[in-house]
Amino acid sequence: MAEFFLELFCEEIPARMQARGADDLLRLVSEAIAPLSPTGGRCWYGPRRIAIALDVAASTVASATVERGPRISAPEQALAGFLRKHGAAREALKQEGEFWVLEKSADAQPAEAIISAVLPGLLRRFPWPKSMRWGAGSGFTWVRPLRRILALLDGAVVPFSLAEGEDSGHGLIAGHLTEGHRFHFPGAVAVRGAEHWVTTLLAHRVIADVADRKRIIETGIAELARAEGLTVVSDPGLLDEVAGLVEWPVPLLGRIDDRFMDLPPEVMQVSMRVNQRYFALRDAAGRPAARFAFAANIDARDNGVAIVAGNERVLRARFSDARHFWDLDRRTRLADRVEALKGIVFHAKLGTQYARVRRLESLAGSIAAALGAPVEQAERAAMLAKADLTTGMVGEFPELQGVMGGYYALHDGEAAAVAEAIGQHYQPRGAGDSVPSDPVAICLGLADRIDQLAGFFSAGEKPTGSGDPYALRRAALGVIRLVLDNGLRLDLRAVLAEAAARFDPPADADELLGFVVERLRVQLRADGARHDVLSAILAGGADGDLTRLIARTSAVAAFLASEAGANLLAGYKRAANILRIEDKKDGPHEGRPEVALLTEPAEQALAAALDQAAPALRAALAREDDAAAMSAMAGLRAPLDDFFTSVTVNDPEPKLRRNRLLLLRTVRDSMQIVADFSRIEG
Repeated sequence: MAEFFLELFCEEIPARMQARGADDLLRLVSEAIAPLSPTGGRCWYGPRRIAIALDVAASTVASATVERGPRISAPEQALAGFLRKHGAAREALKQEGEFWVLEKSADAQPAEAIISAVLPGLLRRFPWPKSMRWGAGSGFTWVRPLRRILALLDGAVVPFSLAEGEDSGHGLIAGHLTEGHRFHFPGAVAVRGAEHWVTTLLAHRVIADVADRKRIIETGIAELARAEGLTVVSDPGLLDEVAGLVEWPVPLLGRIDDRFMDLPPEVMQVSMRVNQRYFALRDAAGRPAARFAFAANIDARDNGVAIVAGNERVLRARFSDARHFWDLDRRTRLADRVEALKGIVFHAKLGTQYARVRRLESLAGSIAAALGAPVEQAERAAMLAKADLTTGMVGEFPELQGVMGGYYALHDGEAAAVAEAIGQHYQPRGAGDSVPSDPVAICLGLADRIDQLAGFFSAGEKPTGSGDPYALRRAALGVIRLVLDNGLRLDLRAVLAEAAARFDPPADADELLGFVVERLRVQLRADGARHDVLSAILAGGADGDLTRLIARTSAVAAFLASEAGANLLAGYKRAANILRIEDKKDGPHEGRPEVALLTEPAEQALAAALDQAAPALRAALAREDDAAAMSAMAGLRAPLDDFFTSVTVNDPEPKLRRNRLLLLRTVRDSMQIVADFSRIEG
């Protein structure tokens, strides 16, 4: 095998596009040179380059194949299409029986020839999310101006050009040159292969592997912070982005002026993150520290003194802007801002934010009443929940929606529970986010998401397999976490129906509940839990009480994991299979078995067990005693095992056969009081 190495060197690539670009390059090149059996794919990416390496065969293998074409009687157009597809002349065809055949042979081709042939077209059609043109005389586009192409096969240049017809391709021709750090080592440098490229770049102040850059940034700023008794606020997304901005990361700390330390910590952190890509720090007590961390891209002679000073100066300007918004926004009470929501459209089909908060008021109040939470506070929080959309701070930093409303509500003298609810009503924003636990915050968070679901379903804006532009799946997951993490006993079907009725046309409450429950099932599957058990329980209809639903799912899953449960499930499936087969012959077999026809002790014992189990199951489920329900179901295991061991179901006597099939139907129906066990996997 030979090593093929390709580097595409250009101006700065946006950090968010680098990983996908490198992955796409590896995938597309692997597909394009598939005849060379590529293996061992590796990729690298950074601010100014993406690169891949593959082990490939030195050449393709000579081959001979026979392609069967159209029938002799086929229309001329079919024959012409076949010849065109294979690039063959009619003289190459032979007749075999009723068909034309084409014998094709392919000589072995060197890897260099194949790579040179496919790469120009591949690069011209590379799927960057956004591309640009530059210079003149070429229609070639790239994410940013492409400056060099390095293409090596076992150290030798693979020659190809991006020129196509009259398009010069900016004169780009593959070679053996790359470039080091823009400032420390500008200019071209020759390399011989992937490993030599990595070590050469390192010697020229470029760390090729993004994982290494991330480690240097993360450990470096953590050590600097630790030296001052501080910790770094975890921000994996920011770490990924910064690693895509620097080739030679140099961690540094800067200082924040004390006059800005009374700003809300979220304001400081978002301003630093969004505008400057700085990391926030905390002191030993978890309070915001008057320090910030960042990664420079050069190793300065003064150990970064001038760089730190420049970044401190920029941050002062940013925080001065934030201070302006903070002071200005607090001059107008949130309650006085609600009217301005009439001028903010929520969605063209769903009206304004003002109309929405009026719906939220009513819905949050209903939820509060159902949960025994303070109704007036829930309604007040709902009325003020979106008022911060009119503030300058949220206009500058949309990420602070809700958070700023909470701060402004406290400043206005609103009840602490109301302010907390406003500040937390977007939580959880994602899988790792915390879930509100205060009753008012829970009511507002549920109302916000349920109104969102009902509204967009009413407007026909439902998620599809290819998209979810209004984040309705995330909204459903938020409802699930608010309910389950807080152990709420809430009839979600009733709440969804109430929300749906406020729209014209009203959304289908059952469809909405099904959507939420399906997200629950998907989440269980992603977590490795028994999503099939949930599906089995739901077969009898969606339960609007998610807490009860999950409790029963957990109980059934635990029961099936036991020896008794596993054996009973096997017996159930055997009974269900027999019924399915026999029903096709002369079924359906419906009704209760006749006691007089239960002649065998084993079938008599099974019938007696069923007489006890079915009412016990119904009673246990009615009082939500899942443990008792599982115990009642476990009582069927031994009698059912004995029945299959001792009794012939398909007895020659028709009456006995039918009666025993009715007994198995009773087994199936009794167990399906709990769940449709035919849906259990395995």
